[in-house]
Amino acid sequence: MDYMQSFAISAAGMNVERMRVDVAALNLANANTVQSVGGSSYQPLRVLAEAPSSNGALSGTDGGGFGALVSQGLESSDLASQAGPLARIVPANAAPRLVYEPGHPLADERGFVAYAGVDTATEMVSMMSATRAYEANVSAMNTARTLALRALDIGSNA
Repeated sequence: MDYMQSFAISAAGMNVERMRVDVAALNLANANTVQSVGGSSYQPLRVLAEAPSSNGALSGTDGGGFGALVSQGLESSDLASQAGPLARIVPANAAPRLVYEPGHPLADERGFVAYAGVDTATEMVSMMSATRAYEANVSAMNTARTLALRALDIGSNA
């Protein structure tokens, strides 16, 4: 068992979840920003995570079950080098939230003020979900660490 691969997978997962928490915090911080006169309002952001492609391929599915080519799966160096590109931050393209406030200095001619199109409930749920997923990745890394230490302990007693 390659423990470094387990560590790299957990680290990549923690990196993605940290990005999700950071983006949710940024969106929440800008939820009440107002569109400037003639300008644009804050565009909420999203994290798009993508799984790295596996280099394994099936050689066939007929008779005797499935057969896999030897060079299959992820290498820890693949994950370490792709820890950044596994996820990217993109604009959510949400429409601004229009609120009728005719006395506001930045209201348009109809009396509407354009606030950022951030749904605070969705952002809070995203933040909590990312926090729980981060904790799960930490737990997986700690489990892999414990297994590696026990394997070393068994090897030293043999």
